[in-house]
Amino acid sequence: MGYETLLKAATAVRDNAYAPYSHFKVGAAVRGASGRIYQGCNVENAAYPEGTCAEAGAIAAMVAAGETELREVAVIADCPHPVPPCGGCRQKLAEFGRHDVKVTLATVEGATLETSIGDLLPGSFGAGHMDRS
Repeated sequence: MGYETLLKAATAVRDNAYAPYSHFKVGAAVRGASGRIYQGCNVENAAYPEGTCAEAGAIAAMVAAGETELREVAVIADCPHPVPPCGGCRQKLAEFGRHDVKVTLATVEGATLETSIGDLLPGSFGAGHMDRS
């Protein structure tokens, strides 16, 4: 099960995005530690910024299914260059995946960029920062 399977899942769910305001549909898929794939798409709201990002939706689906560790991520959007997750989603990815977790960013035209959670969010804030001992 390579990144192609994950990217296909992200591509399929992107069609379900609710983006009547920006018309910028995004799909995301994450692979949990079990190997199962969880999908998410962006869901906008007229009361900006109350929408939900695709990455957050995929992570929420993973957690709702009882998993808390992601092993791989794919994000796809219709734009000229592969679109990276927003800052908030980078932090969410860092919460559930190690720094070396592979992240594939893609466009609907087929361009891809491979990176990692650590490269997307160097110096991320984590639970260890709250340890007072």
